[in-house]
Amino acid sequence: MPTAIMVDGGFFLRRYRILKGHTLDARQVAKDLFTWSLKHLEGKNNELRELYRIFYYDCPPLEKKIFHPLTKELVDIGKSEEAVFRGGLHSELRKLRKVALRQGRLADYGNWTVEPAKLKQLLAGTLAVSELAPQDVSYEVRQKGVDMRIGLDIASLTFKKQVDQIVLIAGDADFVPAAKLARREGIDFILDPMWKEISDELHEHIDGLKSTCPRPGVAKKMREAEEATHHHEVAAPHEDVKPFPAREFPRNQPLVPQGRAPMRRFLERRVAIEEGNS
Repeated sequence: MPTAIMVDGGFFLRRYRILKGHTLDARQVAKDLFTWSLKHLEGKNNELRELYRIFYYDCPPLEKKIFHPLTKELVDIGKSEEAVFRGGLHSELRKLRKVALRQGRLADYGNWTVEPAKLKQLLAGTLAVSELAPQDVSYEVRQKGVDMRIGLDIASLTFKKQVDQIVLIAGDADFVPAAKLARREGIDFILDPMWKEISDELHEHIDGLKSTCPRPGVAKKMREAEEATHHHEVAAPHEDVKPFPAREFPRNQPLVPQGRAPMRRFLERRVAIEEGNS
């Protein structure tokens, strides 16, 4: 039976930016998410599990115009860098095969909040309100319905016997009840916290722990190498440099051993999507 991979979008982006730095490149983030998810299908002796679907849970950006409390200027939240990035990421994920986007909603409380570090300085009297910068405050919104959708999908896949393994990319204990339900019904439940430390409660209610993204130290070295390469290319461009993305597999080499035709076609499709030839 196949494997279902579920991704808590908010958690994934927080960990992604810790590992690879703050980025607004929606296409690269979607590509990395897809690649890291597929690594969960790899088994021993080059065996590959069948993929049921990759579920990505997030909320659409908030579309609203409000006045900034410090600058008194009208701000279009829907056109902010983060909102444009989230919308672009969702668009890129919709294009990928075997990826399903599950969206909740953002609850708008109509409040502005001060960054925790600045709030401590205000309370300690070491910072005056007049000294706050526009970036020191943010508009408060909260995700609603995302955790519930993850729990419902876990229960649905479990009771309908559509998969025999679930991989959850998340890092908090909110999903323990759903994990316990799946395990009682015989589902192999794997947690991918992206190298984040997890609680003993989570350890108790999962069948395995596996992170497929680069370790934090390795990710930092990779990021520094990419930045150095980028600076070199900008300083001395070369006609032979291939445009992104480069082919990940040799053209004449099969993606997986012969005899795995469905998965081989699936991975070949993945490469075609990444190269823009779909």
